[in-house]
Amino acid sequence: MTNINNKDLFLKSSYYYDLPEELIAQTPVEPRDSSRLLVYNRKAKTIEHKIFRDIVDYLHEGDVLVINNTRVLPARLYGYKETGAKIEILLQKRIDLKTWEAIAKPFKRLSVGTKVTFSQNLSCVILSKGEYGGCTIQFDFDGVFEERLSEVGQVPLPPYIHEKLKDKERYQTVYSKVEGSSAAPTAGLHFTPELLQEIKDKGVEIVEVLLHVGLGTFRPVKEDNILNHDMHSEYIEMTEENAYKLNKAKSDGRRIIAVGTTSVRVLESCADERGVIMPQKRETNIFIYPSYKFKFVDALITNFHLPESTLIMLISAFAGYDETMQIYKGAVQEHYRFFSFGDAMFIY
Repeated sequence: MTNINNKDLFLKSSYYYDLPEELIAQTPVEPRDSSRLLVYNRKAKTIEHKIFRDIVDYLHEGDVLVINNTRVLPARLYGYKETGAKIEILLQKRIDLKTWEAIAKPFKRLSVGTKVTFSQNLSCVILSKGEYGGCTIQFDFDGVFEERLSEVGQVPLPPYIHEKLKDKERYQTVYSKVEGSSAAPTAGLHFTPELLQEIKDKGVEIVEVLLHVGLGTFRPVKEDNILNHDMHSEYIEMTEENAYKLNKAKSDGRRIIAVGTTSVRVLESCADERGVIMPQKRETNIFIYPSYKFKFVDALITNFHLPESTLIMLISAFAGYDETMQIYKGAVQEHYRFFSFGDAMFIY
């Protein structure tokens, strides 16, 4: 165990771990459910090493599996200024029908009013510039925007993945429905339709929620004191029907199992101080780190996250700081595959 003071839990450097570059998964395994699964029992403090499809053995009749049905946009666009200079635009968040928050590269070559053309039917104008390459853009297009975007846009893989993806659907969950994310909710990438059916057949209820993942997920924590970190916001939806299902399950004493940190953020954002889920459609910038008291989530399926990221801080809040850092150290020693296309953990 590490000897760390409570105040050190708020230091970014406390969440650093050594990760050999070769353990960063560059391509997904096939089939999806053949990735490895590290199972951690919080009460017994035991670790087991399994295959992801073994998750069925840890789920019980009556459990509720909460999945995020967002779908990744083809949000990476390559276009040209009127001078012929090549520009990359990465869509982050939709503001209205034509206006988006985006990240542009090379940023210095752009000024307010610059026009970038992507195709004969799609172009944009820079409305404003912000920090870290951030800007607001307004599209001009013929026809249906989503169709124009799908014609020229590419799925934006995370910056640490350097291999080209052969099948674009491999960066989508099999249950993705609502287009709007800049990145995939990667814990869900391990599920196959057959595995989901097997889980349902066991008597597990599956409830869908929505969080559109923004690129802020990959934004590094710049402040040494994590309490000073400006958490990015993301759009969430919780329907009345699903709020009812979740509250009923909780009152029945059934386990709520979140698939991914995105599902955790939806559930904990929608739960009031009594631990009751309220239906809503809004932005959330919830930041979960050690000392946070979970109101609704009982267990979690997740991937292995970047050092010093807000996501490893969330895991530390759920599993315990010392326990999380020990699990990660052990996962490195056991040569687990890390990040978006990597292996998974089940923490209960």
